[in-house]
Amino acid sequence: MTLLKMEKITASYGPSQALFGVDLEIGEGEVVALLGRNGMGKSTTIKTICGMLPASGGALTFAGTDLRKLPSHKIARLGVGLVPEGRRCFAPLTIEENLTAAARPGPWDFAMVAELFPRLAERRDQTASSLSGGEQQMLAIGRALMINPRLLILDEATEGLAPVVRQEIWAAIARLKAESGLSILVVDKTLRELAAVADRAVILNKGTSVWAGPMDGLSDELKDSYLGV
Repeated sequence: MTLLKMEKITASYGPSQALFGVDLEIGEGEVVALLGRNGMGKSTTIKTICGMLPASGGALTFAGTDLRKLPSHKIARLGVGLVPEGRRCFAPLTIEENLTAAARPGPWDFAMVAELFPRLAERRDQTASSLSGGEQQMLAIGRALMINPRLLILDEATEGLAPVVRQEIWAAIARLKAESGLSILVVDKTLRELAAVADRAVILNKGTSVWAGPMDGLSDELKDSYLGV
């Protein structure tokens, strides 16, 4: 069953058009990788899904609900959890306070997040500003899970992290896929790790969807044309 569906979505920053026709589908329990070089529209697509940038054209639905005119907080309440690029934790608040601030009814609570990321339980009374980058990323993922989403969106969740921490994040994503039934949309540059968790991929180029298919369908030609430096 399709959970999120984007059809021919366009969007602009003022007079500058950024999306020229994005098509994207995510099914229940499916993990989809959103790929493309920097500046090709990945983060803009996520902002449009989450209501931070209005779509100027096309269709955008989540579980059958039209998202195009909904504000971000109502989209979150429908079950869209965002882990934004740059983490954006509430710096003065403790780990527990960050998680509690986002909490909505459902199975995901502090205990479940702490079981996924034990380090957060160990540091529950520390402020977010005192955490390492990797710990802040774990907190950002935990905060998104605390809204008990149906769709988890991860925007560059491993960027700039130490290799050992990156592996912890990827292991958590793999576990979420295997155990939670969540749908996940993930933006990342590391194809090897993405191939281990993603069912399908969508490639963006200059604000347009140019390819969609299974991860094992990513040919060397596609990688060179749309993903290489």
